[in-house]
Amino acid sequence: MSIIESIEVMNVAVPLDKVTSFSTRTVTERHYCLVKVRNSVGVEGIGFCYVGSGAGSIARVAVEELLAPKLIGQNSHRTEGLWQEMYAEAILQGRSGSVMRGISILDNAMWDLNAQMAKLPLHEYLGAVTLDKVPAYASGGYYVDGKTPALLAKEMEAYVALGFKAVKMKTGRLSPAQEEERLAAVRDAVGEDILVTMDANNAWADLPTAMEYIKRFEQYNPYWIEEPFSPDAIDLHARLAARTSITVATGEIEVGRWRFRELIEAQGCEILQTDAAVCGGISEWRRIAAYASAKGVTVSPHWFHDLHAPLVAATPNARFVEYFTDDQVLNFRRLISRQLDFNNGDLMLHQTPGLGFHFDEVAIKKYSNGQSWVKIK
Repeated sequence: MSIIESIEVMNVAVPLDKVTSFSTRTVTERHYCLVKVRNSVGVEGIGFCYVGSGAGSIARVAVEELLAPKLIGQNSHRTEGLWQEMYAEAILQGRSGSVMRGISILDNAMWDLNAQMAKLPLHEYLGAVTLDKVPAYASGGYYVDGKTPALLAKEMEAYVALGFKAVKMKTGRLSPAQEEERLAAVRDAVGEDILVTMDANNAWADLPTAMEYIKRFEQYNPYWIEEPFSPDAIDLHARLAARTSITVATGEIEVGRWRFRELIEAQGCEILQTDAAVCGGISEWRRIAAYASAKGVTVSPHWFHDLHAPLVAATPNARFVEYFTDDQVLNFRRLISRQLDFNNGDLMLHQTPGLGFHFDEVAIKKYSNGQSWVKIK
């Protein structure tokens, strides 16, 4: 048996080396909530999530005071029952946001723990489709002072030179003409055979504004337009999808199978970017992916490639893992002991039990601002 004996939680803040912008906001640091779940035989699973650019302690408090006490003394293999009990406990405090991220973190840690107990890599424990590698796209194209369209194009070209067959750039911060110039430069640099995806990060508030950009973009054949509107504007996603040849992708900050059902039924996207550290954990991610499969919708999860590579490997309707080639934006990479290798655009799966990596305690101490792990037992 695998009885949960203790849970430790901490939040850390990792500064970005360069101030980096999206369409509507600018980030100087990233906050992460980290969890370790240990069982009675000393095996430890880990969970983690990005919890914003401030107030990361909200997620830690949710784990420490609300959720973790429900798990102590429980069998970690009872994942379905424990998920339901955490969700019921949290239903008044938050069915989304930091509280749902807390559920996700703990659920993921239990899957890591259980796979280690079975002595299987997570993708095999889940029931693998593929055993060795998964396709990835190189993600970048952020707004940084001094980055011209020509420099953006060089960045994307460098990803292609590494073997990636798909790349992603940001859009929506500048005027329609300026954004067209950026996309045109990228398309010219990478050629017609590379998939170019575009991430608007909720840039637009209405359909006419979105269409000003989209009409300019269509001639360059981007593979998808990501998060064009607020996640709550499901109707706008559906109306845009009906008006453009560009595939609409969204879902990275959406939560729970019920909201994803609403999004799919409204035909608000054809590619889901469901994040297992956000939506309710691996347990909920699998339910959402299965429902999407029944509707012919593809899943290409949002960042945290270390977490999502094994999920994509175990999911028939999953296509890409989002991959960052360095730690400048996804600086969570600084907090773990082992990185995924990539080769010719594919991520090579870890073959050791569970997720295949642990937290780097030296790095965590560096970014903890003097805090220590809080232990619940």
